[in-house]
Amino acid sequence: MLCELKIENLALIESLHLQFDTDERHGLVVMTGETGAGKSIMLRAIKMLTGGRAQTDWVRSGTDQCTVEALFEVNPEHQQFRGKLVESGLDDDPSVIIKRVVSAKGRSRLYVNGSLAPAKLVRELADDLLNVASQHDHQQLLQPQFHLDFLDTLGEHWQERAELSSLFKTYQERCKVLADLKKEEQDKEQRYDFLKFQLEEIRQADIQEGEDEELTTEKNRLKNSDNLIKLSQQSYASLSTSVLDELDLIRKNMEEIAKLDGAAGKLVEDISGYCFQAEDLAMQLRHYRDGLESDPYRLEQIMERLDLIQKLKRKYGESIDEILGFAKDAEKEINRLEQLETKLDDLEQEVARLAEELTDRAGRLSQKRRETAAHIEKSMAQELDSLAFNQASLEVRWQENQGLIEDITPSGHDKVELYFSANQGEPARPLVKVASGGELSRLMLAFKCLLARKDMVETVIFDEVDAGIGGEAAEAVARKIQELAGHHQVFCITHLPQIAARGTDHYLVSKSVNDGRTHSSIKMLSDEQRQDEIARMLAGESVTDQAHAWARELLVKSRLEWTEKQ
Repeated sequence: MLCELKIENLALIESLHLQFDTDERHGLVVMTGETGAGKSIMLRAIKMLTGGRAQTDWVRSGTDQCTVEALFEVNPEHQQFRGKLVESGLDDDPSVIIKRVVSAKGRSRLYVNGSLAPAKLVRELADDLLNVASQHDHQQLLQPQFHLDFLDTLGEHWQERAELSSLFKTYQERCKVLADLKKEEQDKEQRYDFLKFQLEEIRQADIQEGEDEELTTEKNRLKNSDNLIKLSQQSYASLSTSVLDELDLIRKNMEEIAKLDGAAGKLVEDISGYCFQAEDLAMQLRHYRDGLESDPYRLEQIMERLDLIQKLKRKYGESIDEILGFAKDAEKEINRLEQLETKLDDLEQEVARLAEELTDRAGRLSQKRRETAAHIEKSMAQELDSLAFNQASLEVRWQENQGLIEDITPSGHDKVELYFSANQGEPARPLVKVASGGELSRLMLAFKCLLARKDMVETVIFDEVDAGIGGEAAEAVARKIQELAGHHQVFCITHLPQIAARGTDHYLVSKSVNDGRTHSSIKMLSDEQRQDEIARMLAGESVTDQAHAWARELLVKSRLEWTEKQ
Protein backbone atom coordinates (compact mmCIF):
# COMPACT_ATOMS: atom_id res chain seq x y z
CA MET A 1 0.00 0.00 0.00
CA LEU A 2 1.04 3.62 -0.57
CA CYS A 3 2.24 5.11 2.71
CA GLU A 4 3.96 8.35 1.75
CA LEU A 5 4.24 10.58 -1.28
CA LYS A 6 6.75 13.42 -1.68
CA ILE A 7 6.75 15.84 -4.61
CA GLU A 8 9.13 18.70 -5.33
CA ASN A 9 8.96 21.19 -8.20
CA LEU A 10 6.42 19.32 -10.31
CA ALA A 11 4.41 21.77 -12.42
CA LEU A 12 2.48 24.00 -9.96
CA ILE A 13 3.54 21.98 -6.90
CA GLU A 14 6.61 23.44 -5.22
CA SER A 15 6.82 21.04 -2.28
CA LEU A 16 4.42 18.42 -0.99
CA HIS A 17 4.67 15.61 1.54
CA LEU A 18 1.62 13.40 2.14
CA GLN A 19 1.39 10.57 4.67
CA PHE A 20 -1.50 8.16 4.44
CA ASP A 21 -3.09 6.15 7.23
CA THR A 22 -1.33 2.77 7.47
CA ASP A 23 -3.27 1.38 10.45
CA GLU A 24 -5.53 -0.46 7.99
CA ARG A 25 -4.42 -1.91 4.64
CA HIS A 26 -7.57 -0.56 3.01
CA GLY A 27 -9.74 2.55 2.91
CA LEU A 28 -10.90 5.25 0.51
CA VAL A 29 -8.85 8.41 0.03
CA VAL A 30 -10.74 11.03 -1.99
CA MET A 31 -9.28 14.12 -3.63
CA THR A 32 -11.50 16.97 -4.74
CA GLY A 33 -11.07 20.54 -5.91
CA GLU A 34 -12.02 23.02 -8.56
CA THR A 35 -11.24 22.24 -12.19
CA GLY A 36 -7.67 23.32 -12.92
CA ALA A 37 -6.63 23.27 -9.26
CA GLY A 38 -4.00 20.61 -9.94
CA LYS A 39 -5.67 17.25 -9.29
CA SER A 40 -4.22 15.88 -12.54
CA ILE A 41 -0.73 16.74 -11.29
CA MET A 42 -1.17 14.14 -8.55
CA LEU A 43 -1.94 11.47 -11.14
CA ARG A 44 1.00 12.67 -13.23
CA ALA A 45 3.28 12.15 -10.21
CA ILE A 46 2.00 8.61 -9.70
CA LYS A 47 2.47 7.74 -13.36
CA MET A 48 6.05 9.05 -13.22
CA LEU A 49 6.72 6.49 -10.50
CA THR A 50 5.44 3.69 -12.74
CA GLY A 51 8.18 4.33 -15.29
CA GLY A 52 5.99 6.32 -17.68
CA ARG A 53 7.37 9.05 -19.92
CA ALA A 54 8.12 12.41 -18.34
CA GLN A 55 8.33 15.75 -20.12
CA THR A 56 10.75 18.57 -19.38
CA ASP A 57 7.91 21.12 -19.18
CA TRP A 58 6.66 19.25 -16.09
CA VAL A 59 9.64 20.64 -14.19
CA ARG A 60 8.55 23.77 -12.34
CA SER A 61 9.89 26.83 -14.14
CA GLY A 62 12.97 28.33 -12.57
CA THR A 63 14.16 25.02 -11.05
CA ASP A 64 16.72 22.47 -12.24
CA GLN A 65 14.74 19.31 -11.62
CA CYS A 66 11.58 17.78 -10.19
CA THR A 67 11.48 14.82 -7.82
CA VAL A 68 8.69 12.37 -7.01
CA GLU A 69 9.19 9.77 -4.29
CA ALA A 70 6.83 7.21 -2.78
CA LEU A 71 7.04 4.68 0.04
CA PHE A 72 5.07 1.45 -0.32
CA GLU A 73 4.55 -1.29 2.24
CA VAL A 74 4.38 -4.73 0.64
CA ASN A 75 1.99 -7.41 1.78
CA PRO A 76 4.09 -10.24 3.30
CA GLU A 77 1.91 -12.72 1.37
CA HIS A 78 2.95 -11.19 -1.95
CA GLN A 79 5.79 -13.67 -2.51
CA GLN A 80 5.92 -13.12 -6.27
CA PHE A 81 6.72 -9.43 -5.81
CA ARG A 82 9.33 -10.10 -3.14
CA GLY A 83 10.89 -12.65 -5.48
CA LYS A 84 11.21 -9.97 -8.18
CA LEU A 85 13.11 -7.76 -5.73
CA VAL A 86 15.59 -10.53 -4.96
CA GLU A 87 16.04 -11.47 -8.64
CA SER A 88 16.79 -7.83 -9.43
CA GLY A 89 19.51 -7.65 -6.78
CA LEU A 90 17.40 -5.55 -4.40
CA ASP A 91 16.86 -6.23 -0.72
CA ASP A 92 13.79 -8.27 0.21
CA ASP A 93 12.48 -5.45 2.37
CA PRO A 94 8.82 -5.09 3.43
CA SER A 95 9.11 -1.43 2.42
CA VAL A 96 9.85 -0.28 -1.13
CA ILE A 97 10.84 3.28 -2.04
CA ILE A 98 10.54 4.34 -5.67
CA LYS A 99 12.03 7.68 -6.68
CA ARG A 100 11.98 9.55 -10.00
CA VAL A 101 14.18 12.55 -10.80
CA VAL A 102 13.62 14.51 -14.02
CA SER A 103 15.95 17.37 -14.92
CA ALA A 104 14.98 20.49 -16.85
CA LYS A 105 17.43 19.34 -19.56
CA GLY A 106 15.49 16.12 -20.13
CA ARG A 107 17.55 13.57 -18.19
CA SER A 108 15.53 11.13 -16.12
CA ARG A 109 16.61 8.67 -13.42
CA LEU A 110 14.70 6.06 -11.47
CA TYR A 111 15.68 4.57 -8.12
CA VAL A 112 14.37 1.62 -6.13
CA ASN A 113 15.40 1.51 -2.48
CA GLY A 114 18.20 3.96 -3.21
CA SER A 115 19.66 2.03 -6.18
CA LEU A 116 19.46 3.12 -9.80
CA ALA A 117 16.93 0.99 -11.66
CA PRO A 118 15.91 0.64 -15.34
CA ALA A 119 12.44 1.81 -16.37
CA LYS A 120 11.46 -1.74 -17.38
CA LEU A 121 12.09 -3.06 -13.86
CA VAL A 122 10.23 -0.13 -12.27
CA ARG A 123 7.23 -0.73 -14.53
CA GLU A 124 7.16 -4.41 -13.55
CA LEU A 125 7.35 -3.54 -9.84
CA ALA A 126 4.73 -0.80 -10.16
CA ASP A 127 2.32 -3.21 -11.86
CA ASP A 128 2.35 -5.25 -8.63
CA LEU A 129 2.04 -2.24 -6.35
CA LEU A 130 -0.77 -0.17 -7.81
CA ASN A 131 -3.40 -0.04 -10.52
CA VAL A 132 -4.49 3.21 -12.18
CA ALA A 133 -7.89 3.61 -13.83
CA SER A 134 -8.29 6.78 -15.86
CA GLN A 135 -10.54 8.16 -18.58
CA HIS A 136 -7.97 6.84 -21.06
CA ASP A 137 -9.01 3.33 -20.03
CA HIS A 138 -12.59 4.22 -20.95
CA GLN A 139 -11.48 4.99 -24.48
CA GLN A 140 -9.78 1.59 -24.71
CA LEU A 141 -13.17 0.02 -24.05
CA LEU A 142 -14.32 1.61 -27.29
CA GLN A 143 -11.51 0.01 -29.30
CA PRO A 144 -12.18 -3.68 -30.15
CA GLN A 145 -8.44 -4.39 -30.55
CA PHE A 146 -8.10 -3.94 -26.78
CA HIS A 147 -11.02 -6.20 -25.83
CA LEU A 148 -8.91 -9.36 -26.00
CA ASP A 149 -6.44 -7.65 -23.63
CA PHE A 150 -9.25 -7.09 -21.10
CA LEU A 151 -10.24 -10.73 -21.41
CA ASP A 152 -6.68 -11.98 -20.89
CA THR A 153 -6.13 -9.61 -17.97
CA LEU A 154 -9.25 -10.77 -16.15
CA GLY A 155 -8.53 -14.40 -16.99
CA GLU A 156 -4.82 -14.12 -16.08
CA HIS A 157 -3.83 -15.51 -19.47
CA TRP A 158 -0.91 -13.17 -20.18
CA GLN A 159 1.78 -15.72 -19.34
CA GLU A 160 0.27 -18.28 -21.73
CA ARG A 161 -0.19 -15.54 -24.31
CA ALA A 162 3.48 -14.52 -24.00
CA GLU A 163 4.57 -18.15 -24.42
CA LEU A 164 2.30 -18.49 -27.46
CA SER A 165 3.72 -15.27 -28.93
CA SER A 166 7.27 -16.56 -28.46
CA LEU A 167 6.36 -19.87 -30.14
CA PHE A 168 4.63 -17.98 -32.96
CA LYS A 169 7.79 -15.91 -33.53
CA THR A 170 9.90 -19.09 -33.69
CA TYR A 171 7.40 -20.67 -36.10
CA GLN A 172 7.49 -17.62 -38.38
CA GLU A 173 11.29 -17.54 -38.38
CA ARG A 174 11.53 -21.23 -39.29
CA CYS A 175 8.88 -20.79 -41.98
CA LYS A 176 10.95 -18.01 -43.52
CA VAL A 177 14.06 -20.20 -43.46
CA LEU A 178 12.05 -23.01 -45.05
CA ALA A 179 10.73 -20.71 -47.78
CA ASP A 180 14.26 -19.51 -48.51
CA LEU A 181 15.49 -23.12 -48.68
CA LYS A 182 12.68 -24.09 -51.04
CA LYS A 183 13.54 -21.20 -53.32
CA GLU A 184 17.17 -22.22 -53.12
CA GLU A 185 16.17 -25.78 -53.96
CA GLN A 186 14.56 -24.50 -57.17
CA ASP A 187 17.82 -22.84 -58.20
CA LYS A 188 19.96 -25.59 -56.74
CA GLU A 189 20.87 -27.50 -59.91
CA GLN A 190 21.98 -24.45 -61.84
CA ARG A 191 23.95 -23.15 -58.87
CA TYR A 192 25.42 -26.58 -58.15
CA ASP A 193 26.60 -27.10 -61.75
CA PHE A 194 28.10 -23.63 -61.91
CA LEU A 195 30.02 -24.10 -58.64
CA LYS A 196 31.27 -27.51 -59.79
CA PHE A 197 32.53 -25.95 -63.04
CA GLN A 198 34.32 -23.17 -61.14
CA LEU A 199 35.90 -25.58 -58.66
CA GLU A 200 37.01 -27.95 -61.42
CA GLU A 201 38.55 -25.07 -63.39
CA ILE A 202 40.64 -24.05 -60.37
CA ARG A 203 41.61 -27.63 -59.52
CA GLN A 204 42.71 -28.39 -63.09
CA ALA A 205 44.95 -25.34 -63.08
CA ASP A 206 46.71 -26.84 -60.02
CA ILE A 207 48.14 -23.48 -59.03
CA GLN A 208 50.41 -23.14 -56.03
CA GLU A 209 50.99 -20.27 -53.62
CA GLY A 210 53.71 -17.91 -54.92
CA GLU A 211 53.79 -19.63 -58.29
CA ASP A 212 53.05 -16.44 -60.23
CA GLU A 213 56.00 -14.63 -58.65
CA GLU A 214 58.39 -17.49 -59.45
CA LEU A 215 57.16 -17.71 -63.05
CA THR A 216 57.51 -13.98 -63.55
CA THR A 217 61.14 -14.14 -62.40
CA GLU A 218 61.88 -17.07 -64.71
CA LYS A 219 60.13 -15.34 -67.61
CA ASN A 220 62.29 -12.25 -67.23
CA ARG A 221 65.46 -14.43 -67.16
CA LEU A 222 64.49 -16.33 -70.33
CA LYS A 223 63.53 -13.16 -72.21
CA ASN A 224 67.04 -11.75 -71.49
CA SER A 225 68.98 -15.04 -71.66
CA ASP A 226 71.21 -14.14 -74.67
CA ASN A 227 72.35 -10.89 -73.13
CA LEU A 228 72.83 -12.52 -69.71
CA ILE A 229 75.02 -15.28 -71.23
CA LYS A 230 77.11 -12.71 -73.10
CA LEU A 231 77.65 -10.49 -70.05
CA SER A 232 78.39 -13.33 -67.65
CA GLN A 233 80.84 -14.93 -70.16
CA GLN A 234 82.75 -11.68 -70.65
CA SER A 235 82.90 -11.09 -66.92
CA TYR A 236 84.07 -14.63 -66.17
CA ALA A 237 86.74 -14.52 -68.91
CA SER A 238 88.20 -11.33 -67.44
CA LEU A 239 88.01 -12.60 -63.90
CA SER A 240 89.47 -16.08 -64.58
CA THR A 241 92.54 -14.96 -66.52
CA SER A 242 94.38 -11.78 -65.64
CA VAL A 243 92.53 -11.02 -62.40
CA LEU A 244 92.93 -14.47 -60.87
CA ASP A 245 96.58 -14.72 -62.02
CA GLU A 246 97.36 -11.39 -60.38
CA LEU A 247 95.49 -12.42 -57.24
CA ASP A 248 97.44 -15.69 -57.13
CA LEU A 249 100.72 -13.69 -57.23
CA ILE A 250 99.44 -11.36 -54.50
CA ARG A 251 98.54 -14.34 -52.27
CA LYS A 252 102.04 -15.87 -52.68
CA ASN A 253 103.61 -12.49 -51.88
CA MET A 254 101.45 -12.27 -48.74
CA GLU A 255 102.69 -15.68 -47.61
CA GLU A 256 106.31 -14.45 -47.93
CA ILE A 257 105.50 -11.24 -46.04
CA ALA A 258 103.97 -13.28 -43.25
CA LYS A 259 107.16 -15.30 -42.92
CA LEU A 260 109.36 -12.18 -42.82
CA ASP A 261 107.17 -9.93 -40.62
CA GLY A 262 104.85 -11.45 -38.00
CA ALA A 263 103.35 -7.99 -37.26
CA ALA A 264 101.74 -7.97 -40.73
CA GLY A 265 99.74 -11.14 -39.93
CA LYS A 266 96.33 -9.45 -39.80
CA LEU A 267 96.85 -7.60 -43.05
CA VAL A 268 98.18 -10.74 -44.77
CA GLU A 269 95.15 -12.73 -43.54
CA ASP A 270 92.60 -10.17 -44.80
CA ILE A 271 94.23 -9.89 -48.26
CA SER A 272 94.60 -13.67 -48.60
CA GLY A 273 90.93 -14.08 -47.64
CA TYR A 274 89.94 -11.56 -50.29
CA CYS A 275 91.91 -13.56 -52.87
CA PHE A 276 90.18 -16.81 -51.95
CA GLN A 277 86.78 -15.02 -51.99
CA ALA A 278 87.48 -13.71 -55.48
CA GLU A 279 88.25 -17.26 -56.63
CA ASP A 280 84.92 -18.46 -55.13
CA LEU A 281 83.00 -15.65 -56.86
CA ALA A 282 84.61 -16.59 -60.14
CA MET A 283 83.44 -20.19 -59.70
CA GLN A 284 79.88 -18.98 -58.87
CA LEU A 285 79.85 -16.75 -61.93
CA ARG A 286 80.89 -19.74 -64.08
CA HIS A 287 78.08 -21.87 -62.63
CA TYR A 288 75.59 -19.03 -63.25
CA ARG A 289 76.81 -18.76 -66.88
CA ASP A 290 76.59 -22.50 -67.39
CA GLY A 291 73.02 -22.49 -65.99
CA LEU A 292 71.77 -19.95 -68.47
CA GLU A 293 70.04 -21.15 -71.58
CA SER A 294 68.01 -19.71 -74.40
CA ASP A 295 64.77 -21.77 -74.48
CA PRO A 296 61.93 -20.19 -76.52
CA TYR A 297 59.72 -23.21 -75.89
CA ARG A 298 60.04 -22.87 -72.10
CA LEU A 299 59.34 -19.16 -72.36
CA GLU A 300 56.18 -19.90 -74.31
CA GLN A 301 55.06 -22.38 -71.63
CA ILE A 302 55.64 -19.81 -68.90
CA MET A 303 53.69 -17.13 -70.80
CA GLU A 304 50.75 -19.52 -71.23
CA ARG A 305 50.85 -20.42 -67.53
CA LEU A 306 50.89 -16.79 -66.47
CA ASP A 307 47.99 -16.03 -68.83
CA LEU A 308 46.01 -18.86 -67.20
CA ILE A 309 46.72 -17.53 -63.70
CA GLN A 310 45.73 -14.01 -64.79
CA LYS A 311 42.46 -15.35 -66.20
CA LEU A 312 41.71 -17.06 -62.86
CA LYS A 313 42.54 -13.85 -61.02
CA ARG A 314 40.02 -11.91 -63.12
CA LYS A 315 37.32 -14.46 -62.24
CA TYR A 316 38.04 -15.53 -58.67
CA GLY A 317 40.37 -13.07 -56.91
CA GLU A 318 43.23 -10.65 -57.17
CA SER A 319 45.82 -13.11 -55.89
CA ILE A 320 46.49 -16.85 -55.86
CA ASP A 321 45.60 -16.88 -52.16
CA GLU A 322 42.17 -15.42 -52.96
CA ILE A 323 41.66 -17.92 -55.80
CA LEU A 324 42.45 -20.84 -53.49
CA GLY A 325 40.15 -19.31 -50.85
CA PHE A 326 37.37 -19.09 -53.42
CA ALA A 327 37.88 -22.76 -54.20
CA LYS A 328 37.54 -23.71 -50.51
CA ASP A 329 34.33 -21.68 -50.21
CA ALA A 330 32.94 -23.23 -53.39
CA GLU A 331 33.70 -26.71 -52.04
CA LYS A 332 31.85 -25.90 -48.81
CA GLU A 333 28.90 -24.50 -50.78
CA ILE A 334 28.80 -27.64 -52.95
CA ASN A 335 28.77 -29.85 -49.85
CA ARG A 336 25.95 -27.71 -48.38
CA LEU A 337 23.91 -27.98 -51.56
CA GLU A 338 24.45 -31.74 -51.60
CA GLN A 339 23.01 -31.84 -48.07
CA LEU A 340 20.20 -29.39 -48.90
CA GLU A 341 17.59 -32.05 -49.57
CA THR A 342 18.20 -33.70 -46.20
CA LYS A 343 18.16 -30.32 -44.46
CA LEU A 344 14.95 -29.39 -46.27
CA ASP A 345 13.25 -32.59 -45.10
CA ASP A 346 14.37 -31.98 -41.50
CA LEU A 347 13.16 -28.38 -41.58
CA GLU A 348 9.79 -29.35 -43.03
CA GLN A 349 9.34 -31.80 -40.17
CA GLU A 350 10.35 -29.12 -37.66
CA VAL A 351 7.91 -26.57 -39.11
CA ALA A 352 5.13 -29.18 -39.11
CA ARG A 353 5.87 -29.96 -35.44
CA LEU A 354 5.88 -26.24 -34.53
CA ALA A 355 2.61 -25.73 -36.42
CA GLU A 356 1.01 -28.61 -34.53
CA GLU A 357 2.24 -27.30 -31.19
CA LEU A 358 1.16 -23.75 -32.05
CA THR A 359 -2.30 -24.88 -33.11
CA ASP A 360 -2.63 -26.97 -29.95
CA ARG A 361 -1.57 -24.14 -27.65
CA ALA A 362 -3.78 -21.63 -29.42
CA GLY A 363 -6.71 -24.04 -29.09
CA ARG A 364 -6.10 -24.58 -25.37
CA LEU A 365 -5.75 -20.84 -24.78
CA SER A 366 -8.94 -20.21 -26.75
CA GLN A 367 -10.80 -22.74 -24.61
CA LYS A 368 -9.61 -21.04 -21.42
CA ARG A 369 -10.62 -17.68 -22.82
CA ARG A 370 -14.11 -18.94 -23.54
CA GLU A 371 -14.37 -20.19 -19.97
CA THR A 372 -13.16 -16.80 -18.77
CA ALA A 373 -15.65 -15.03 -21.05
CA ALA A 374 -18.54 -17.03 -19.59
CA HIS A 375 -17.38 -16.16 -16.07
CA ILE A 376 -16.96 -12.48 -17.01
CA GLU A 377 -20.45 -12.26 -18.49
CA LYS A 378 -21.94 -13.70 -15.32
CA SER A 379 -19.78 -11.63 -12.96
CA MET A 380 -20.28 -8.43 -14.94
CA ALA A 381 -24.04 -8.90 -14.74
CA GLN A 382 -23.74 -8.88 -10.94
CA GLU A 383 -21.36 -5.92 -10.93
CA LEU A 384 -23.52 -3.91 -13.31
CA ASP A 385 -26.60 -4.67 -11.23
CA SER A 386 -24.84 -3.15 -8.20
CA LEU A 387 -24.04 -0.08 -10.33
CA ALA A 388 -27.68 0.71 -11.14
CA PHE A 389 -27.60 -1.26 -14.41
CA ASN A 390 -30.42 -3.54 -13.36
CA GLN A 391 -31.22 -4.87 -16.82
CA ALA A 392 -27.86 -4.42 -18.51
CA SER A 393 -25.77 -7.21 -19.95
CA LEU A 394 -22.30 -7.58 -21.42
CA GLU A 395 -21.45 -10.23 -23.96
CA VAL A 396 -18.17 -11.43 -25.42
CA ARG A 397 -18.65 -12.10 -29.12
CA TRP A 398 -16.18 -14.26 -31.05
CA GLN A 399 -15.18 -13.94 -34.66
CA GLU A 400 -15.57 -17.33 -36.27
CA ASN A 401 -12.42 -19.11 -37.42
CA GLN A 402 -11.51 -22.60 -38.51
CA GLY A 403 -8.65 -22.94 -36.04
CA LEU A 404 -6.20 -23.19 -38.93
CA ILE A 405 -2.57 -22.34 -38.59
CA GLU A 406 -3.09 -19.48 -41.08
CA ASP A 407 -5.55 -17.84 -38.65
CA ILE A 408 -3.09 -17.69 -35.75
CA THR A 409 -1.49 -14.41 -34.70
CA PRO A 410 0.95 -13.69 -31.82
CA SER A 411 -2.08 -13.49 -29.50
CA GLY A 412 -3.68 -16.71 -30.76
CA HIS A 413 -6.49 -17.17 -33.25
CA ASP A 414 -9.15 -15.42 -31.17
CA LYS A 415 -10.71 -12.11 -32.17
CA VAL A 416 -13.29 -10.84 -29.73
CA GLU A 417 -15.47 -7.79 -29.32
CA LEU A 418 -17.54 -6.68 -26.36
CA TYR A 419 -21.27 -6.23 -26.97
CA PHE A 420 -23.49 -4.32 -24.57
CA SER A 421 -27.17 -3.88 -23.89
CA ALA A 422 -28.32 -1.34 -21.30
CA ASN A 423 -31.99 -2.32 -21.40
CA GLN A 424 -33.87 -5.57 -21.13
CA GLY A 425 -35.32 -6.78 -24.41
CA GLU A 426 -32.84 -4.79 -26.47
CA PRO A 427 -30.30 -6.83 -28.44
CA ALA A 428 -26.67 -6.43 -27.50
CA ARG A 429 -24.73 -4.27 -29.91
CA PRO A 430 -21.03 -3.39 -30.24
CA LEU A 431 -19.93 -1.45 -27.20
CA VAL A 432 -18.50 1.35 -29.33
CA LYS A 433 -21.95 2.02 -30.83
CA VAL A 434 -24.19 2.04 -27.78
CA ALA A 435 -22.35 3.00 -24.58
CA SER A 436 -22.59 6.58 -23.33
CA GLY A 437 -19.89 8.32 -21.28
CA GLY A 438 -21.55 7.49 -17.98
CA GLU A 439 -22.13 3.89 -19.01
CA LEU A 440 -18.48 3.54 -19.98
CA SER A 441 -17.42 4.85 -16.58
CA ARG A 442 -19.52 2.26 -14.80
CA LEU A 443 -18.38 -0.53 -17.12
CA MET A 444 -14.74 0.32 -16.48
CA LEU A 445 -15.39 0.46 -12.73
CA ALA A 446 -17.01 -2.98 -12.91
CA PHE A 447 -13.97 -4.32 -14.79
CA LYS A 448 -11.59 -2.83 -12.23
CA CYS A 449 -13.58 -4.31 -9.35
CA LEU A 450 -13.40 -7.78 -10.93
CA LEU A 451 -9.68 -7.36 -11.49
CA ALA A 452 -9.01 -6.09 -7.98
CA ARG A 453 -10.49 -9.24 -6.49
CA LYS A 454 -8.12 -11.43 -8.49
CA ASP A 455 -4.72 -9.74 -8.26
CA MET A 456 -2.37 -8.94 -5.39
CA VAL A 457 -2.32 -5.20 -6.07
CA GLU A 458 -3.30 -3.38 -2.88
CA THR A 459 -3.57 0.19 -4.17
CA VAL A 460 -6.14 1.22 -6.79
CA ILE A 461 -6.30 4.78 -8.15
CA PHE A 462 -9.38 6.14 -9.94
CA ASP A 463 -8.98 9.33 -11.94
CA GLU A 464 -12.40 10.89 -12.49
CA VAL A 465 -14.06 7.61 -13.42
CA ASP A 466 -17.32 9.31 -12.53
CA ALA A 467 -17.42 11.27 -15.80
CA GLY A 468 -20.94 11.60 -17.17
CA ILE A 469 -22.57 10.06 -14.07
CA GLY A 470 -25.32 11.54 -11.93
CA GLY A 471 -28.40 10.73 -9.89
CA GLU A 472 -28.97 7.10 -8.89
CA ALA A 473 -25.97 5.97 -10.95
CA ALA A 474 -23.69 8.31 -8.99
CA GLU A 475 -24.88 6.80 -5.71
CA ALA A 476 -24.35 3.28 -7.08
CA VAL A 477 -20.80 4.10 -8.23
CA ALA A 478 -20.02 5.61 -4.83
CA ARG A 479 -21.23 2.45 -3.08
CA LYS A 480 -19.15 0.27 -5.43
CA ILE A 481 -15.97 2.26 -4.86
CA GLN A 482 -16.58 2.15 -1.11
CA GLU A 483 -17.10 -1.61 -1.38
CA LEU A 484 -13.77 -1.96 -3.16
CA ALA A 485 -12.13 0.13 -0.44
CA GLY A 486 -13.23 -2.50 2.05
CA HIS A 487 -10.38 -4.75 0.90
CA HIS A 488 -8.09 -2.35 -1.01
CA GLN A 489 -6.44 1.01 -0.52
CA VAL A 490 -8.35 3.18 -2.99
CA PHE A 491 -7.52 6.71 -4.15
CA CYS A 492 -10.25 8.52 -6.04
CA ILE A 493 -9.99 11.90 -7.80
CA THR A 494 -13.64 12.87 -8.13
CA HIS A 495 -16.18 15.60 -8.81
CA LEU A 496 -19.07 13.62 -7.29
CA PRO A 497 -20.14 14.56 -3.75
CA GLN A 498 -21.60 11.06 -3.30
CA ILE A 499 -18.10 9.57 -3.70
CA ALA A 500 -16.36 12.31 -1.73
CA ALA A 501 -18.69 11.74 1.26
CA ARG A 502 -17.68 8.08 1.44
CA GLY A 503 -13.96 8.71 1.78
CA THR A 504 -12.20 7.64 4.96
CA ASP A 505 -9.80 10.54 4.27
CA HIS A 506 -10.60 13.62 2.23
CA TYR A 507 -7.95 15.85 0.60
CA LEU A 508 -8.65 19.20 -1.03
CA VAL A 509 -6.54 20.31 -3.99
CA SER A 510 -6.46 24.10 -4.34
CA LYS A 511 -4.57 26.75 -6.26
CA SER A 512 -3.29 30.10 -4.98
CA VAL A 513 -0.94 32.93 -5.98
CA ASN A 514 1.93 33.83 -3.67
CA ASP A 515 4.62 36.39 -4.51
CA GLY A 516 3.42 36.52 -8.08
CA ARG A 517 3.63 32.74 -8.63
CA THR A 518 0.86 30.16 -8.83
CA HIS A 519 1.02 27.23 -6.40
CA SER A 520 -1.05 24.07 -6.07
CA SER A 521 -1.44 22.66 -2.58
CA ILE A 522 -3.16 19.69 -1.00
CA LYS A 523 -4.44 19.47 2.54
CA MET A 524 -6.41 16.92 4.50
CA LEU A 525 -9.82 18.21 5.57
CA SER A 526 -11.34 18.06 9.02
CA ASP A 527 -14.92 16.86 9.43
CA GLU A 528 -16.22 20.44 9.37
CA GLN A 529 -14.13 21.31 6.33
CA ARG A 530 -15.33 18.17 4.57
CA GLN A 531 -18.90 19.27 5.05
CA ASP A 532 -18.11 22.67 3.52
CA GLU A 533 -16.33 21.10 0.55
CA ILE A 534 -19.12 18.59 -0.16
CA ALA A 535 -21.68 21.39 0.12
CA ARG A 536 -19.67 23.35 -2.47
CA MET A 537 -19.63 20.28 -4.73
CA LEU A 538 -23.41 20.04 -4.37
CA ALA A 539 -24.34 23.68 -4.83
CA GLY A 540 -21.35 25.40 -6.41
CA GLU A 541 -20.40 28.86 -5.16
CA SER A 542 -23.92 29.60 -3.85
CA VAL A 543 -23.81 27.26 -0.84
CA THR A 544 -27.09 27.27 1.13
CA ASP A 545 -28.12 25.81 4.46
CA GLN A 546 -29.94 23.16 2.50
CA ALA A 547 -26.68 22.20 0.73
CA HIS A 548 -24.92 21.97 4.11
CA ALA A 549 -27.72 19.78 5.45
CA TRP A 550 -27.48 17.51 2.43
CA ALA A 551 -23.71 17.31 2.79
CA ARG A 552 -24.04 16.46 6.46
CA GLU A 553 -26.58 13.76 5.58
CA LEU A 554 -24.25 12.24 2.98
CA LEU A 555 -21.37 12.11 5.47
CA VAL A 556 -23.46 10.52 8.23
CA LYS A 557 -24.92 7.96 5.83
CA SER A 558 -21.48 6.99 4.50
CA ARG A 559 -20.07 6.53 8.01
CA LEU A 560 -22.95 4.29 8.98
CA GLU A 561 -22.58 2.15 5.87
CA TRP A 562 -18.80 1.92 6.34
CA THR A 563 -19.22 0.89 9.98
CA GLU A 564 -21.76 -1.79 9.04
CA LYS A 565 -19.40 -3.21 6.38
CA GLN A 566 -16.50 -3.39 8.83
